[in-house]
Amino acid sequence: MFSLNDNMKYWFYNKPTDMRKSYYSLSGLVTNKMKMNVLNGNVFIFINRRRNMIKILHMESGGLTLYSKLLEEGLFKLPICDTEGESLNLEWCDLIMMIEGIKNDPNNRLKRLKTNRLCQ
Repeated sequence: MFSLNDNMKYWFYNKPTDMRKSYYSLSGLVTNKMKMNVLNGNVFIFINRRRNMIKILHMESGGLTLYSKLLEEGLFKLPICDTEGESLNLEWCDLIMMIEGIKNDPNNRLKRLKTNRLCQ
């Protein structure tokens, strides 16, 4: 069950991440690079160098949860980062817009799926 909501704090790791990393390796990035505690209930967001895969790490009452999304086509639009630090604080709406490919223009979306040639 997807348990993220707008009451949580979201932190985007500002460096490309090796998507072979899982629970413990990503927790290590949170602790060592972002200088935060993975157990505090915050949500941590990681994107690979090609910007076509995202992982979201969150500690819930039952343990660590890892959400992952791989795009068939297109790229995730990275948030604008004006700091040199390892992490950037995001709002819930920024995360949703990044995952869904929504641009500032509400009538325009980034490409996410390959077009099915049978439907053309």
